[in-house]
Amino acid sequence: MLAQKLKNFLDEQKVKYVVIQHSPAFTSQEIAASAHVPGKEMAKTVVVKIDGQMAMAVVPASTKIDLNELRDAVHATKVELAGEREFKDRFPDCEVGAMPPFGNLYGMDVVIASSMQLHPEMAFNAGSHTELLRLSYRDFERLVHPRVLNFAHAS
Repeated sequence: MLAQKLKNFLDEQKVKYVVIQHSPAFTSQEIAASAHVPGKEMAKTVVVKIDGQMAMAVVPASTKIDLNELRDAVHATKVELAGEREFKDRFPDCEVGAMPPFGNLYGMDVVIASSMQLHPEMAFNAGSHTELLRLSYRDFERLVHPRVLNFAHAS
C-alpha cells in the first residue's frame, strides 16, 4: 500500500505520479526487474548515519554506496549504515526496507547520487514491497531539496 503520508504530500503539491504494482520483491535490482524499470532509474533508499544523525542516501539500484566517498562529500567524521531497528519507527506507514526517498516527510536529510539527475524520471519504493512510484526527477528535487553528490559506483 502506498505510504499515506507520501500520497497526501504529492496530491497536495499537485504532482503527477504513477503507481506501479509488482510481485513481491525485496532487493532494488529484483524490484526493478519485476516492475520493468531500468536499474539506473530505480532509486534505492539506504538509511545511513552521518556523524550520528540519520539521513537517507539515494542511489540508482544498479550501484552501491561508497561510504568513504559519502563521508568526504558531506565533510563528516563518520558515515555508516543504520540498522533497521534504529530507524523502523520513523516510518510507521511503510514496510521496513520500502521507505520512499522523501526524508523531508520523516525528519531526515537526503543525499542523492548525481547520476540520478541524468534521467528525466525516477522510480522508488512507495512504502510497500509490491508498489513503486514513478515521477519526474525535477519534481522530486523541487519537493525534497536533496544534496546532490558523487558517492555511488557500479555494483
